Amino acid sequence: MQPEQWDVVIIGGGAAGLSAGLVLARARRRVLVADGGEPRNRFAGHMHGVLTRDGFPPLELVAAGRREVEGYGGVIADTTVVRVEQADDGAFDVELADSRMLRARRVIAASGLTDELPDVPGLAERWGIDVVQCPYCDGWEHRDERIGVLATSPGNLHQAQLLRQWSDRVVFIRHDVEALEPDDERGLAARGIRVIDDRVSRLLVEGDRLTGVELAGGEVVELDVIFTAGRFVPRDGPLAGLGAATTETPVGPWIAVDGTGLTSVAGLWAIGNAATPFALVPMAMGSGVQAAAAVNADLVAEEVRAAVAESEAVSAAAPSV
Repeated sequence: MQPEQWDVVIIGGGAAGLSAGLVLARARRRVLVADGGEPRNRFAGHMHGVLTRDGFPPLELVAAGRREVEGYGGVIADTTVVRVEQADDGAFDVELADSRMLRARRVIAASGLTDELPDVPGLAERWGIDVVQCPYCDGWEHRDERIGVLATSPGNLHQAQLLRQWSDRVVFIRHDVEALEPDDERGLAARGIRVIDDRVSRLLVEGDRLTGVELAGGEVVELDVIFTAGRFVPRDGPLAGLGAATTETPVGPWIAVDGTGLTSVAGLWAIGNAATPFALVPMAMGSGVQAAAAVNADLVAEEVRAAVAESEAVSAAAPSV
């Protein structure tokens, strides 16, 4: 069977992928968004800091975005991409999990990342409820509450200092990081942030509400919310064979992109958390729009070259008068 022909295949249908799909569909491109329906923020009940959509459920945003893309002729495939290879002509062969084969002139990776959470009993069950990560997304909702920072990396020090803006009852639980530097200890103490040199053994929950944590030493710390950070793991498996260059980030190597999301592989763009591990929803949306415009411009340039070559070939073949 001949593979289906597409101008652009987008891997991932979250805020970034759907934004790119919307722009390209409106540009009358033949575009397919392949999405397995598991956006990173699906555990959260609401988004925040998204202009005109503050407090909006993330899955409702995705559903609305899908309708908009489809309204302009874009196609949503409810499946994932398992493999991408680049052909000799520069196009891409894309294999879907449902065994369909696609041929795409351009590919946009909007596959995001996975949060590998700290291995603490009860923590995964509360993720997105009262165990969260982003101060800008959830700080306001927990203002003046008892906030615990479960530290798994040095970056949690910055997280704790940020959260002090929302509450004067912040506790830094060292859990899985090395002993603090004297300057860090002084900075926490100066702002009234208590440091606990122990590990969390389990979360304490009453009904459907977090009440605190129990430490390895037996102490119970009463809390209303825990901020922490999982290990960021890019969902870039299908792209492995393309050999895109990476860049070092605070969370490890990530696909390197230019200002439009273009990678080192001609014809391959990466957007959202696939390109920027710390991108929030509005940033992901913006990266999708920017990449879509760049992809469309790239396709137009290719079409101009093809049209000029065809015109010149016709002129050369025409009999002279």
